[in-house]
This record gives sequence, C-alpha cells and structure tokens, in this order.
Amino acid sequence: LSKVLDLPPEKLIKSISAIPVSKKRHVADFQLSIASVIENSSSDCLPQDLHLQAQKLAERLKCDAVVSEISAGPGTVNFTINRELLAKTVLQQVFQDGSEYGVKSELFSTVPRQKAVIEFSSPNIAKKFHIGHLRSTIVGNFIANLKLALGHEVVRINYLGDWGMQFGLLGIGFQSFGNEEKLKSSPLQHLFEVYVQINKAAEDENTKELAKDFFRKLEEHDEQTLSLWKQFRDFSIEEYIRIYKRLGVHFDEYSGESHYQEKAQEVLKMLEDKGLLQKTTKGTGIVDLSEKKDLSSVSTVMRSDGTSLYITRQVSPSVDLAAAIDRMNKHSCDTMIYVTDKSQSHHFQHLFQILKLMGYDWAERCQHVSFGLVQGMKTRRGEVIFLEDVLNEVRSRMLQNMTSAKTTKEIKDPMETAEKVGLAALIIQDFRGLLSSDYQFSWDRALQSRGDTGVFLQYTHARLHSLERMHGNAQLTDVNVACLQEPDAISVLQHLLRYDEVLYRSSQDLQPKHIVSYLLTLSHLAAVAHKTLPVRGSAPEVAQARLCLFQAARSVLANGMKLLGITPVTQM
Repeated sequence: LSKVLDLPPEKLIKSISAIPVSKKRHVADFQLSIASVIENSSSDCLPQDLHLQAQKLAERLKCDAVVSEISAGPGTVNFTINRELLAKTVLQQVFQDGSEYGVKSELFSTVPRQKAVIEFSSPNIAKKFHIGHLRSTIVGNFIANLKLALGHEVVRINYLGDWGMQFGLLGIGFQSFGNEEKLKSSPLQHLFEVYVQINKAAEDENTKELAKDFFRKLEEHDEQTLSLWKQFRDFSIEEYIRIYKRLGVHFDEYSGESHYQEKAQEVLKMLEDKGLLQKTTKGTGIVDLSEKKDLSSVSTVMRSDGTSLYITRQVSPSVDLAAAIDRMNKHSCDTMIYVTDKSQSHHFQHLFQILKLMGYDWAERCQHVSFGLVQGMKTRRGEVIFLEDVLNEVRSRMLQNMTSAKTTKEIKDPMETAEKVGLAALIIQDFRGLLSSDYQFSWDRALQSRGDTGVFLQYTHARLHSLERMHGNAQLTDVNVACLQEPDAISVLQHLLRYDEVLYRSSQDLQPKHIVSYLLTLSHLAAVAHKTLPVRGSAPEVAQARLCLFQAARSVLANGMKLLGITPVTQM
C-alpha cells in the first residue's frame, strides 16, 4: 500500500483495521478505509465515488505470499491473509507476548507514557456505601488497570468524606450510644447505627448546640475530640481495605476532606488576591464564571460565616480546589481523573473553570468520568447499606446457582469461586452499556449462565482451562497450522487479531463496553469451536493445533477479564 499510495507505512496504521467476525458469512481479515487515505476526501465525497476509488485501488494491488485475496467493498479495500500465515502469526504473537498481547501493538507506539492520578470510590464515613460508590469503585479500578497495562504510571486515590458538621453529630452520638468494642470489630456498621440514632435527635436544639460545639473543638484540634475522630477514620479505613480486597481493589493513598481544611482557607485567600472572589449581599463568597462577567454563571466557594463549604461535595469547591492543587504539586501528573456519578458534572465543570481562572493551565488535563444511576439493587434484607452486603449477596446467590447446576464439579473452594464468578456477573452487567447511561439492576439477569453475562465468561474460561488440564500445554513449536483451516478456527483467529484495536478504543474514551463486547464474542466463538473442533479423539497433530488455538483464546480472555477487574476462575 505504501508503494502504490506513496504514503509512509506509519501513516497507514490507523487506516487499516481488522474486520469484525460475522456469524452470517465468511469475511476477509483486514480492511483499508479509503476515505482516510485520500488527500482531498472531504465529508461530502459521495459513497459511489468512494466505491469507485476503492475498486481502482484494489485493481492496482497484487496478491503475494502474504495476501491471498484483495477485493473492494463500499469505500474499503479488503484483504484476506494467507490462511496458514494468519494462524502462525496470530498464535505466535499471543504466546510470545502473554499478558502484554495487544498492548505491544504499533497502535500504541505514538502514545506517550504518562502519569495519571485517579480518584475513585470515595465513600463517606458513617454513611451508607451506596450503589453509586460501588460503580465508582469498579469503574475507577478498570481505568487504573487499563492505564497501568498500557505502561502509564498510576496513583489510585480514595478521597473520603471524613469531615464536616456530621462529625459533630457523630461525636456526641458516640458519646451517648457508642461502644468501643463494636467500633473495633465492625466500625462501618456501628458508626452508621450511631449516626442513625443521633439523627433522630438532631432537630433538638440542645443536640444541635452540642454537635456544633464538638465540631468546633475538632476544628480547633482539641486533643480528645481529635483522637476520637481519628479512631472513627482509622478503623473505617482498615475495614474498607479488607472489603476492597474482596473486590480485588487497592488504593495508593487514602486522602479526605479533612486534609484540606487549612489549605482551603489558603485557596480562598489566593482567590481574593487574584480578584476572583466576590461577596454577595448576604456575605457568601462566589467566583464569577460567566464569559461576559455578568454573574450569569457563578460558583459558591465560601459560606457567609467565612468558612469554606464542606457540607456536601457538590458545594465544596474550595476544599476540592485545595486538593487538586496539592495533588498536582505532590505528584506532578499529566492527567487527573475523577470518577463520580453524573449528578456532580456541574461541580467538576466549575472546579476546572476556577482552576483555569487561577492560572493553572493543567486544569485542561483534568477529566471527570461520570456514570449513570443504577436502579433497583436490593439484597434479600432490603436496601443496600454496606458494600459488604452486596458482596455477600452475590456470593450466596451464586453459590446457590452452582449447587443446583448439574454441571458443577467438586471444587476446592466453592465460596471463593462463587464470589469471583458473582463479581464477574456484577461487573459485566455494569459495563455492558455506556457508563453515562442509567440501568435497571437485576440479579436474575446478571447471574444467568447463558447469554451475555459475566457467568458465561467465567464458565468459558474454566472450560478452556480444563482442556489444558486434561491434555497438557500445547507447544507452539510443534504445531502444524495447516490443521487450523476450518471456518470456526479461522473465526477465533480473526477475532484475536482485533484485540489491540479494542484496547485502543477503550484507552481513548475510557469506556469498558468495547472490551466487554469483545470478550463476550470471543467466548461465543470459542464455545462454538469447542463443539465443532474436538481435541479428544482427533489425530495427534490436529489435537495439538486445536489445543494451541484454545490456549490462545483462553489467554486473551483472561487478560481482558483482568483489565475489567475480574479474577478468572479455573473451575466452576
């Protein structure tokens, strides 16, 4: 192509793509998009012109030892690769690159390695860990996994809601209803119960005063008050670490609103010095974000009593400004990503705008990855309050399904397997659509063993793994690729060709759905091939070649699952 089109080969890399496998018909392997290589092809180029151009180009190209067939499609030139070469090259690549297959692709050769700070999960101490926090946790974990796999440096931050008036209430609540033992053994649940109890009395003037008083002492760093608050925070983090571990998630840093109280005051002073802070008649501090400076768009950064706002995250820009500036100074990263639900989009828009007005150009490199709401997630005990409830529920439901399934074999640790399979089910149900869309949660749909579910991915992985257990590992050196010419084998190979493109798409828009649909298709193709291309009972040469194909499929399936935050199981 480079010779005929007189373009450097690297110019063509992004114009050539692997063709998605179709169940209906046999397809070529690669296609070149004509529109992307023609100099003057503007968007008003007619389809028939493009088709004509494709035909002309196809006529100028000759088949050779690599390309066995060339044809023109609607605006594309299609290439079929020599079948034995295709099998040999794909399998070689998968075996050679192992867990880095797809990542080493030339598609990523021009992408600079960067440092990313990702803030996700971020629950509030003593409050419910709602389903939005779960979404933030698995989405943030996916983004971190993907960036890490692509060679970037990643810092994972959990920014806790660990400050504010609610700690005044919690403090006096604990003094009345608290229990040291319960605080140590199950801090999240105990603090939540205390908070619920004291909230019933929160309207009482006396309680209000006591809570204010407790919080004032906290702000003044009174030793006794601070030590109690520190216990709340430390025990909660310890328990979170244990629960996150079940999810396969970890953080490099547990930060929180409490870290930035003094720095928030400094930020208000900076805003004032730069002439950006204005006072309303009520004494509230605002920043004018409108283009015409007519106050048509403002962000409130300070309460009338002069304290920075930290009632809830939505209205606490000064604390978040301080956190962003501090992180940039500490980590000097190339990009900062916040993963929260879409109700906070405004807040982050304002945050990035104020940073820009303050003269921080890096605000351009901050990004809010938002996601939609999940409706209808209930456990048997009712509404979800703690993350652990969800994990226990998914484990027990999955265990029940596994026990009643006829195909379940005796497995070493059924509880652990049920948990991993159940988590896969949750993650796939969550990642199938666009992150920004809301969806209705359904346990039954998520835990189905057939169809496009996480259970099906795990089942396929375990099945392919048992082939390797029964027949041993295939050695690529003694594989005769001429034995892999059946259409079902070719389909799997063609699909493996596309993995790098799918990773590239997800790396561009940070949407996991591209990888999810790729892995589901891979599992369906592997399931068909498993039926039609038996290993057992075939001639040794054929068996070896097929084993090699299934091993490659399992390897890529496992790689993709791990990126999504799923631990592949080997038995179920």
